[in-house]
Amino acid sequence: MQEVTVKVEGMNCGKCAKKVEGALEAIGAEGHVNLEEHNVNVKYDSSKLDLSDIKASIEAKGYHVVS
Repeated sequence: MQEVTVKVEGMNCGKCAKKVEGALEAIGAEGHVNLEEHNVNVKYDSSKLDLSDIKASIEAKGYHVVS
C-alpha cells in the first residue's frame, strides 16, 4: 500500500469530509480527512491507482487539490 497526503481547498465541514472520503472509497482508496489542516491522508494500491486518479476523484466532488 502506498500512502500520500494531499492538500485540498474547499473542505470546511463534516459533510465535505464524508464526500471526499466516499469518493476515494469508490475508487478503492482509503482516505482520512483532517479539516483543520485542509488535507487528506490517502492509502491506496499503487498497482491499481496513481496520484492522478486520487486527485481526479476529489476534484470531481468540487474540491481543488493543491498538492
